[in-house]
Amino acid sequence: MTSPVVTRFAPSPTGYLHIGGARTALFNYLYAKGRGGRFLLRIEDTDRERSTEAAVKAIFDGLEWLGLTADEPPVFQYSRADRHREVVADLLARGAAYRDYLSPEETGALRDAARAEGRTFESPWRDRDPAEGDPTLPHTVRFRRPLDTPVVVEDAVQGDVRWESTALDDLVLLRSDGAPTYNLAVVVDDHDMGVTHVIRGDDHLNNAARQSLIYDALGWARPVFAHIPLIHGPDGAKLSKRHGAQAVHEYAEMGYLPEAMRNYLARLGWAHGDAELFSDEDAQAWFDLTGIGKAPARLDFDKLAHVNAHWLRRADDARLVALTCKALARAAQPADTMVATRLAATVPMIKDRARTVLDLVDQSAFARAARPLALDEKTRGQLVGEARDRLSRLAPVLRDLQAWEPAALDGALKAFAEAEGVGFGKVGPVLRAALTGGLPSPDLGKTLCALGRAESLGRLDDALQQTK
Repeated sequence: MTSPVVTRFAPSPTGYLHIGGARTALFNYLYAKGRGGRFLLRIEDTDRERSTEAAVKAIFDGLEWLGLTADEPPVFQYSRADRHREVVADLLARGAAYRDYLSPEETGALRDAARAEGRTFESPWRDRDPAEGDPTLPHTVRFRRPLDTPVVVEDAVQGDVRWESTALDDLVLLRSDGAPTYNLAVVVDDHDMGVTHVIRGDDHLNNAARQSLIYDALGWARPVFAHIPLIHGPDGAKLSKRHGAQAVHEYAEMGYLPEAMRNYLARLGWAHGDAELFSDEDAQAWFDLTGIGKAPARLDFDKLAHVNAHWLRRADDARLVALTCKALARAAQPADTMVATRLAATVPMIKDRARTVLDLVDQSAFARAARPLALDEKTRGQLVGEARDRLSRLAPVLRDLQAWEPAALDGALKAFAEAEGVGFGKVGPVLRAALTGGLPSPDLGKTLCALGRAESLGRLDDALQQTK
């Protein structure tokens, strides 16, 4: 009987939740959920100087926004230091570890000498009788790696990866202050948490060799390793600040939807045939490790915007209105009740043309504008002579219209142009100028419907008054 799948996301809280970390969390989540397993979260906070509460919060907030909820409360690695030291004692008892009494200066000198001679550094304490040392004196504890056996990691993405054990040094397990090191803590925590699959960036591939040796020395079964290539920028270079947004919260503030980010990130470095746009349910059902490519994925902002536009069109209107109001508040333009009401009428009319929530902000500016609209010189130039007279004749036609909805409004405008004996180009631009003051807006029927009868007629009257 096979064990249920258990995956984990294990970030270090030393900064924001990076987009690469978000994808790693998503891959772990999808793999576990698609197999009825558990997705766990571990905060690797053993580096006390660099770990911050703000970074922990940023990780939690980013995962919450993405909708990646762990199945158990998070594990904080630092709190498990006693357990890590307990395992080191076991390794010492097995002869798989030894105490190293070299000072940092002695270690540095011997390491430099080994490097100059082209060999791997080894502490002279590796082969000494443990009885020669005094455990009460300052020392580190090192892992005693086997020297005669190559290390082979059967990686689900990279294939079999081999290291000669002579190329690896004896890893420090406990520092001189008794603090456990990263590779030891990861092995102990993954084992104790029951992790069956370690899915992480391929920058951890070398760690897999060291960690595999620790698993073997303890007689524990290794998890399945799957090391995924990192995300690069559009130019193929390693992702950096010059490529733009990197943190998950930045993408949220740029107007991307979490379901769109899940869709896009799932497809970033993984494929299921030619499927580009798919639901969370499909992603969970389809995701597997064999679909992950070996080459680095490239971040493509145009494709992300395309995916986001797809999910924006399918999003609930009330939710999009709330997100638009939130974006306005961030921009120090809080929406009052009147603006929120007008947005509720406008967003359904413009969301098919938007790629992000920020597009909704920009494209709804015409509806949020306060009366009387400020008419620029170009707009005033459109509202003169016969054009203005025609607009004054249109106002009562619109006032008497019974059905104030896009199709009826478009029909009434076309009928008016025909009655005037002119093409629609003599009616539409002038009316749009009066209604929006030159701001972008959707089709005129939708623009009028979004503004509502009273606001539309009020703006029309204002324009006529200002251009007398």
